[in-house]
Amino acid sequence: MTYFRVQLHRSAIGLNKKTNEILRTLGLRKRGSVVYHNITAPTAGKILAVKELVRVTLVDQKLTKQEHNATMKSNPGYYVIKEENH
Repeated sequence: MTYFRVQLHRSAIGLNKKTNEILRTLGLRKRGSVVYHNITAPTAGKILAVKELVRVTLVDQKLTKQEHNATMKSNPGYYVIKEENH
């Protein structure tokens, strides 16, 4: 089954009440939050209403919170190699 992966990209501060309600019904509260929805006409309509604020991709499976956090974790840029004491 295919899902919409919806990420709130821009803040809704200062926007009208209707836009904030649409974001709330989609389950998006904080900037950067991600939700997964089944592909349905009502969901697509809500996404179109806030298309300037969200990023949408089609995915084959939902990720758990732990899997999503693992994908967002950045590379530290270095690795510590422990040496044995001689």
